[in-house]
Amino acid sequence: MRVLVVNVNTTAAMTEAIARQARAVAAPGTEIVGLTPSFGAPSVEGNFESYLAALAVMECVRAYPEPYDAVIQAGFGEHGREGLQELLTVPVVDITDAAASMAMLLGRSYSVITTLDRAVPLIEDRLKLSGLYDRCASVRASGLAVLDLESAPRLASEAIVAQARIAVETDRAEVLCLGCGGMAGLDAEVRAATGVPVVDGVSAAVALAESLVRLGLKTSKIRTYAPPLSKTLLRWPPT
Repeated sequence: MRVLVVNVNTTAAMTEAIARQARAVAAPGTEIVGLTPSFGAPSVEGNFESYLAALAVMECVRAYPEPYDAVIQAGFGEHGREGLQELLTVPVVDITDAAASMAMLLGRSYSVITTLDRAVPLIEDRLKLSGLYDRCASVRASGLAVLDLESAPRLASEAIVAQARIAVETDRAEVLCLGCGGMAGLDAEVRAATGVPVVDGVSAAVALAESLVRLGLKTSKIRTYAPPLSKTLLRWPPT
């Protein structure tokens, strides 16, 4: 089984970290291929960059030359998952949906710990669109930029743990979700600090993608995710 794990930003080091986490939880026989878009922003922290990333991720997957069995979109709260589902017949799993879905199997309510405050509305909207928001206790920002997760890991982990504790003690969250692909690998530290289950979206997405493939399940092509209508598109794919 081959699973494409597509970073939403253009930072290759983050792609490598995400792919490393995916490989750590993948079952024997699953090949994880990390992909970095050829255009876009070095970090995605707002609507403009998120919509740009949606195009970049679709083009990245479209241009991949080898067969694959599933695609993981490794951006928390980002746009574009529905477009991929129209374009592809294989399962498409977004780490936001994967994390929240797993969290709801583990407790009555969950909170998401993310990066900057401006990402909070995007994540809330993504969860609402996916029908996963009703049991969300809160979405909390650590106050750190996405690239701080790599450049200042100790500061980042301390800020994430601080907000995680507030989510559990004040917001009454019973499960926590790490709200950024770049947070992959921090689940054990946050779990030790809070005493509640912590779901890493990348790990959850790998598990769900593998399960869908093994069960022979694919995205429905009736109505919502039917293939795009045949049209002549101006300057697409981009050159």
